[in-house]
Amino acid sequence: MADGKVLVWLVCAWMLPPVVGSAYAIDGYEVFRDCEDHCPEMVVVPPGSFAMGHDGGEPERYEGPVREVNIDYAFAVGRFEVTQAQFEAFVAATGHSSDVGCFMWDGRVARRDEAASWRDPGYGRAPDPEWPVACVDWYDAQAYVAWLSEKTGFRYRLLSEAEWEYSAKAGSEEVFPWGDDPAQACLHANIFDESAARARPEAPIAAAPCDDGHELPSPVGSFQPNAFGLYDMVGNVWEWVKDCYAMPYPDSAPRDGSPQLELGCDRRSVRGGSWNTALDRQRPTFRGRDPAELNSQVFGFRVARDMD
Repeated sequence: MADGKVLVWLVCAWMLPPVVGSAYAIDGYEVFRDCEDHCPEMVVVPPGSFAMGHDGGEPERYEGPVREVNIDYAFAVGRFEVTQAQFEAFVAATGHSSDVGCFMWDGRVARRDEAASWRDPGYGRAPDPEWPVACVDWYDAQAYVAWLSEKTGFRYRLLSEAEWEYSAKAGSEEVFPWGDDPAQACLHANIFDESAARARPEAPIAAAPCDDGHELPSPVGSFQPNAFGLYDMVGNVWEWVKDCYAMPYPDSAPRDGSPQLELGCDRRSVRGGSWNTALDRQRPTFRGRDPAELNSQVFGFRVARDMD
């Protein structure tokens, strides 16, 4: 695609109710859900090309070199992050056991709370069923998509890093999907902002110059979607993706949207930032990296589904 730009059709699909077992099209996009019983709503993302990465950022989390990626297939992405209720349905159906113990992040260090788990992520209150599930590791996410695949008969999986960044940018070439203005962040994302700073004044995290009204995670879909109709691609919880983490991107890194699975597999990539993360780490190009077995209060996931 010319100049590495993504062809974007604006979508208003978030205005319509979910359709079970079928899809509806709005301005070139399809939204669907494969079952009534806690299946995630999915948005079909079109093929396109984009410039992946950023030649800058923190030296220890280098986001480059920038490379052209061509995704020549449509794929479906969860309209929202996987919720507490959806993960609970998976556990009830399978008996899946997730490790007890979860890392808390205060802006300085991570400390492990041995009593915390996805059922009680250490928020000081019970999680809302519509909050994104947290305190889940990469293997929990893999178990969930395997179950969802078996339940529906379709291939669900985690996004690749390339698919995630393409979906998060949704055609934008600005610093953030909504543009360059930090003051607009609270219209689009649940991040560490003025309300979070009031609740945790000791946290050494620079607060965004706005107030999103949430000190903790927010119900999925509380903010404006991006141009692909996807919610919370920035903020709320970090999202596990399929890739092994390699820094910088190796010369062998795929340019077709597939995951990088050859190097750095002692860590997996996480993307998107969280409710307890500074704004400068919420850019779609920013790359987190953590051991696959790490449970964190700010880690969740989103699903993808093949369309062929």
